[in-house]
Amino acid sequence: MNEIYRTLPDEAERHRLLKSPINGDGLMLLFEAGLLWLTTNQQYVNSLNVFPVPDGDTGTNMVLTMQAAFAEADQNRSTNVGETGRHFAQGALMGARGNSGVILSQIWRGFSRALDHYETMDTGLLLRAMQEGRNTAYKGVVRPVEGTILTVMKDMTTAAEEALREDSNLSEMLVAIVAAGDVSVKNTPELLPILKQAGVVDSGGMGLFYIFEGMLRMLQGLSLDPSGAVLRPLAELDLSHALENVEEGQDYEVVIDFTPNGNFVLDHYYEGLTEIGTSIQVGEGDGIYRMHIHTALDKRYEPIAYTESLGIVKKIMMENLQEQMNGRSKEDAKLTLAKVNPGEVAVVAVSPGEGLTRIFASLGVAAIVQGGQTMNPSVKELVASFENLPTDKIVILPNNKNIILAAQNAAKVSVKKIAVIPTRNAPQGFAAMLRLMPDGSLEENEESMREAITEVHTGEITISTRSVEIEGVQVEKGQVIALYDGKLVSSAATIEGALKELFQKADLEDIERITLFYGEGINQQQVNKLGDQIREEYPDKEIEIHEGGQPHYQLIIAFE
Repeated sequence: MNEIYRTLPDEAERHRLLKSPINGDGLMLLFEAGLLWLTTNQQYVNSLNVFPVPDGDTGTNMVLTMQAAFAEADQNRSTNVGETGRHFAQGALMGARGNSGVILSQIWRGFSRALDHYETMDTGLLLRAMQEGRNTAYKGVVRPVEGTILTVMKDMTTAAEEALREDSNLSEMLVAIVAAGDVSVKNTPELLPILKQAGVVDSGGMGLFYIFEGMLRMLQGLSLDPSGAVLRPLAELDLSHALENVEEGQDYEVVIDFTPNGNFVLDHYYEGLTEIGTSIQVGEGDGIYRMHIHTALDKRYEPIAYTESLGIVKKIMMENLQEQMNGRSKEDAKLTLAKVNPGEVAVVAVSPGEGLTRIFASLGVAAIVQGGQTMNPSVKELVASFENLPTDKIVILPNNKNIILAAQNAAKVSVKKIAVIPTRNAPQGFAAMLRLMPDGSLEENEESMREAITEVHTGEITISTRSVEIEGVQVEKGQVIALYDGKLVSSAATIEGALKELFQKADLEDIERITLFYGEGINQQQVNKLGDQIREEYPDKEIEIHEGGQPHYQLIIAFE
């Protein structure tokens, strides 16, 4: 259990705190239960990704948003439901990540507004809070789409309206809300055809359902604690962001490949590892298990001995995290960002890879926010990137479709003049930067940059995370897939095959330059070979190759 959570009370204490009408402590108990149950089901929510690409992060974004909300309310404890709701909503606003997190924060914003000036909350006030949460969320989206988290919130609110009676209690109201949420989530594919094609329900709606189901489970005395032992496919074991999560006392990263004994029990293995270190992940593929852990200096060999007692160790990898951090700090120190004078236009860019970051720096950005697929920055992180810049004219380049909404909310909470250019990838961000006029007006820069991003098309090469047929393309798990301007266009056994199909389906008639940015899972030699093949096939095009360093996507291709 995360250290910010309290220990959930026993049945007698729960009954006392949740006796209708509930006060601020009771409301916090509901919020905590919702967060815990969402955390338990986080990976399942992540898996409900329409496209079979390794960037399903709805569950993670919603959990991080709820954690920020709970932490803010926990630091400002009050028995007053109005004050509790206000702090929870403020934490959600600043901690919101991704589109799902931002919409969730809007729900809590409206929810808390209904509680203002109230000491306690009864079922009638809960209904008004649900109604205001629904209304605020719908207003916060420019073009609301049904079959999403919005629909689920609307349907749960309708159920609350129908369930309200003079003698109804909190538990009865939540039973109706959760039942309606369950039906609504299952119906989302009927409202949003792309979900039906992909064979999934809406992930944001599913996450919202788990929050309210967690509240009900707590009232019913059911377990909320997730099992720490989660076995993932090796392909989904993400060790790429280890350095972003280094805590004090985590000196070494240890990764062990092993074959377990016949009596191996994952839960017991995981329990033993928690006595040794943190950041534990366990993956499996073709009978080989891979374990990842961070440990203190004096414990770095303990995971090896422990694993050897439970199976046959095949391979050991050990890295000094603090040394890597020091090295990264030195490398980061070499990065030169644009100096901004008062009155000039400054640009903040979100970048998912070191190579892409260096390119953005060379083009004149004033601040970089690390982030992208599976690591969407929060509203608070975006605001922090520009609040100390010596100008009130800021342009934000989100460079990811799932960060645009958070950037727009960062603009709303700042007193500075902010223009959010809806860049969906790094190539669009680069195109926008080439139009930067530091001495120009914010309006001139915004107009020019918006025009620039329409003149570049983007291809992406990655590995499919599941088997599916979508948009007429049959995909098998583990195949190489290609996307063109966000649309799935091909699936092949090799990068070369997927790339060839991508070029055949891309409109290259007016394209003069093609740039390949290579990331993890492919080396420069391989990319150079691909570049030579492209030059031979398209001799009239200018071909460039740059290191991008982005995770998950072997190649990002800009067509200009």
